[in-house]
Amino acid sequence: MRLIRFGEAGKERPGLMRGEAIVDLRRHFPEMPDIGSRFFQEGWLEKIRSVSDEGREMDTRTGPPVACPSKIVCLGINYDDHSEETGFQAPKEPLLFSKAPSALNGPTDPIVLPAGSGQVDWEVELAVVIGRQAKRIRRSEALQVVAGYTVMNDVSGREAQFSGSQWYRGKSFDTFAPMGPVLVTPDEIGSVGSLRLRSWVNGTLMQDGSTKDMIFDVAAIIESVSEDITLMPGDVIATGTPSGVGAFREPPVALHAGDTVECRIDGIGSIVNPVVGPTP
Repeated sequence: MRLIRFGEAGKERPGLMRGEAIVDLRRHFPEMPDIGSRFFQEGWLEKIRSVSDEGREMDTRTGPPVACPSKIVCLGINYDDHSEETGFQAPKEPLLFSKAPSALNGPTDPIVLPAGSGQVDWEVELAVVIGRQAKRIRRSEALQVVAGYTVMNDVSGREAQFSGSQWYRGKSFDTFAPMGPVLVTPDEIGSVGSLRLRSWVNGTLMQDGSTKDMIFDVAAIIESVSEDITLMPGDVIATGTPSGVGAFREPPVALHAGDTVECRIDGIGSIVNPVVGPTP
């Protein structure tokens, strides 16, 4: 299945994407909660498998495919080629940081440049959405707690991240976690061990990698994170980015107002976000 949330920001409705058509799930289940913690806890992922509605085409905004995660856990330096371009040694265990859930953004919504930090960068990433509470999950069982997969752009304010040594701030500016366009369930996507990830800025290819080059795969990441951090239904884990980000190019490249960033993962789809200047 390919789950979406559609409608005005803050008023999204849960749905299914079937081709170019959208199934409004609340037409079938008026009591259905938004796609988030309650949705997964109450077993809605299984209940909606019976829906045969083919949907209809709608001219509507699509929001991030999960609402209000309790946390967005991210990995740094999780691709061999990204380790090489940054000059950082490959970590011996997953290197974790976080983004504020308030950074969550839709797959076509604007990335708003912050007023207080420059050198804004892009990072295409495979994001994992957790479907049930998980603590100390063994690697062999880790994929059983996955609700689905989506695309995330780990937008990064490098000036704050590096010059000010404020990773949380630089990663958490409003709009800095565009996600979508859909949440693809594991049964539909199959193995995530060799998915192609790409990003473009203004149509120029910047990143072209594969999840087969991840230092820690999805199961290993879940095992590591859940060792001492309880993962909750609806939580998001962003699994790192391949080489080709702007900060480590020669000369460095940063995003500017008027740019457009596309991040794509085969089997899931693309998120395409315009870049706009700071809000007055």
